[in-house]
Amino acid sequence: MISGGGWPEFEKQVLGRLPQDAVLKNLSLLPTGGTKFYRYSGDWRTYSEDFTSKEKTKIIASLKKALDESSQTTYSALWQEAPLEEKKKSDPDYTKRETITALASKLIPEFSVRMGGAASIDVTNHGIDKAYGIRKLRDIVGITLREIIFISDAVFPGGNDYPPERAGVVSVCVQGPHETKRVVEGVIGCVA
Repeated sequence: MISGGGWPEFEKQVLGRLPQDAVLKNLSLLPTGGTKFYRYSGDWRTYSEDFTSKEKTKIIASLKKALDESSQTTYSALWQEAPLEEKKKSDPDYTKRETITALASKLIPEFSVRMGGAASIDVTNHGIDKAYGIRKLRDIVGITLREIIFISDAVFPGGNDYPPERAGVVSVCVQGPHETKRVVEGVIGCVA
């Protein structure tokens, strides 16, 4: 499972909903777009691609400057916990984030600045995206890219979930958690 959310979201939204007797050895979690990898074997953390304090400070200052310079777009940043509908309403046609992303990219060209989920902007080192995380999963777990099925809501050119598709992973585009659940149940039914 790969997501732009951090470990606390995984604990709350995934691990907190699993039964107490869940078999975790086959579960791989890749928070923050695959910059971290957790696999259960007594503890979770396997690797982490973290920014230095200096890099974080520069990134935050650049994003603030980009927000200031694009103030005519009335960008409204939302928290991770905001309802999905509110996130979608904050930038329905992506223009606010496209403006901020373009400005921030010029301010910090040594980093990759892209639109993330419904209301976020992701800043990573160049080459770090969900395809990077998927390749890490492949290498650590010892499977091929063709053995991975990637299910997400933005599997289209320009979408933050498109990199795994470009990398050769079988991808299924869904709309919302209920459709995701149906696809996962179908996949499990086929391999069980």
